[in-house]
Amino acid sequence: MSIVLDHVGVTLQERPVLRGIDLVLEERRVGIVGLNGSGKSTLARLLNGLVLPDEGTVRVHGLDTRTQARAVRRAVGFVFQNPENQIVFPIVGEDVAFGLRNIGLPKRDAEARALAALAAHGLDGLADRPAHTLSGGEKQLLALVSVLVMEPRIVVLDEPTTALDLRNRNRIRAAIAGLAQTAIVVTHDLDLVSDFERVLVVDEGRIVADDAPEAALRWYRENRA
Repeated sequence: MSIVLDHVGVTLQERPVLRGIDLVLEERRVGIVGLNGSGKSTLARLLNGLVLPDEGTVRVHGLDTRTQARAVRRAVGFVFQNPENQIVFPIVGEDVAFGLRNIGLPKRDAEARALAALAAHGLDGLADRPAHTLSGGEKQLLALVSVLVMEPRIVVLDEPTTALDLRNRNRIRAAIAGLAQTAIVVTHDLDLVSDFERVLVVDEGRIVADDAPEAALRWYRENRA
């Protein structure tokens, strides 16, 4: 499944955030790096219609994010930087089942799929736990599982390892590595994307480097302020 951005621009509060973005994303693992305020998170939000372009078009497998937003969001799941923004229900299993129930899946089927998704990511013993009692890493995995249970074809993750200790960063890294879906990851954690197929560097609203990880990350290290 490909994502095509055609001369995309975004302006927020009268300030240009992205300008002249032309991209075709087809690889299974794509990293996006850049300094704070560079526009990388806005770029990520364009990919499933959370942000709409002021100029140009974004298409996911031919679906326009402006006019076919619902279908785009079924195809592209989004994992937020702060899992607290994504956890809706107080109990872990209920939270994972919520999206399934929302699209009309019977309760028993939704619960079964939720339990299977939790088990697949090492959270099978936590289904009845209050979500607020989870560790930071467990909450981030819960946010990821709540997206994956909806079976999107692409998963976009915004800073998934921020504020996690080494053990939990490794858990998230392993979860991303094991995904069957395409993964597009925004991150300051350069090691996280070092074995990806492609890395984009965003600076002042433009793509300034687009290459294999070794070359793109070298450019970033040498040129960031």
